[in-house]
Amino acid sequence: MRPLIELIRNNIRNLAPYSTARDEYSGAIGIFLDANENPYSNGVNRYPDPHQSELKNKIASIKRVQPSQLFIGNGSDEAIDIIYRVFCNPGTDNVVAIAPTYGMYKVAANINDIQYREVSIKRGDVFRLEADKLLEATDQQTKVIFLCSPNNPSGNNLDHNEINKLLRSFQGIVVIDEAYIDFSTAGSYCKKLSEYPNLIVLQTLSKAWGVAGIRMGLAFASEEIIHFMSKVKYPYNINVLTQDAALEILKQEDDVREMIKLLQRERDELSIRINSFPFIEKVYPSDANFLLIKCFNPKKIYNFLLKKGIIVRDRSNVPGCESCLRISIGTPEENSALIKALLAYELLL
Repeated sequence: MRPLIELIRNNIRNLAPYSTARDEYSGAIGIFLDANENPYSNGVNRYPDPHQSELKNKIASIKRVQPSQLFIGNGSDEAIDIIYRVFCNPGTDNVVAIAPTYGMYKVAANINDIQYREVSIKRGDVFRLEADKLLEATDQQTKVIFLCSPNNPSGNNLDHNEINKLLRSFQGIVVIDEAYIDFSTAGSYCKKLSEYPNLIVLQTLSKAWGVAGIRMGLAFASEEIIHFMSKVKYPYNINVLTQDAALEILKQEDDVREMIKLLQRERDELSIRINSFPFIEKVYPSDANFLLIKCFNPKKIYNFLLKKGIIVRDRSNVPGCESCLRISIGTPEENSALIKALLAYELLL
């Protein structure tokens, strides 16, 4: 890859980040008269730790990385936006991404005035990553390639040999979004941070850890990349309540593992049941906590389920996902209700 400093926007290289007086204080207890806070304690009267030190240490120990290799964002969307702001010059640079995939990569590109180039990963009935196709779409102004593995909405892991080829061949940053990695048998690319200096791995607590409501996303990369991402973030991007809630859920690692196993079993059983209906053309293999299903008359099925109070995602207008619905894996009771509704739909045919 090109030297990292050449990939960073000029204004970001020289950016002086916002700093607080508490950055200069290392004591455990102090009299804080620096930030114009209300001094009377109610649990949230003080600003949160802008460096999220305790939380980073805990996450780093679980993920087996160094705290300096970790960025914590207000959802993965903040990390995605900051990647654009660190590496991409508005109106000049471009990024390349697979299609179909998570829609926020394109939204963030449009917000930041960055050209967004899409490369289809669907060849026939299979969603297959081809590194050469993505590399052909790049030029000297391509700063970032976005991948999602397991991919949303297709659900499958991307071929690691093809990902490795991109990491070795592309001269810019490769982002691998692993939001669903906990449901997959594939290993995380967090283990390869030292091997690939141009790698950024995104993860989240919203899926497997079951705390979507607190909005916490994670980015793992080299210490140098994390340094620049941290320069750009707002100083208090993760509030006190979110940090406390995350620390509590991270204590429940064993319970989360059992919940993941349950969701994997439900996913596999639901796949078999749904595939048995005559109005279903195909259930795509999934390494995530959802299923992409190709069906006859998807909008009719979608509207029927909606009337039954069951909300799924209509992906039939997404190129590559024609005639498809995406269905999240629910509790056993919720999955049974879905099958019951589909049985009722079958009776109407």
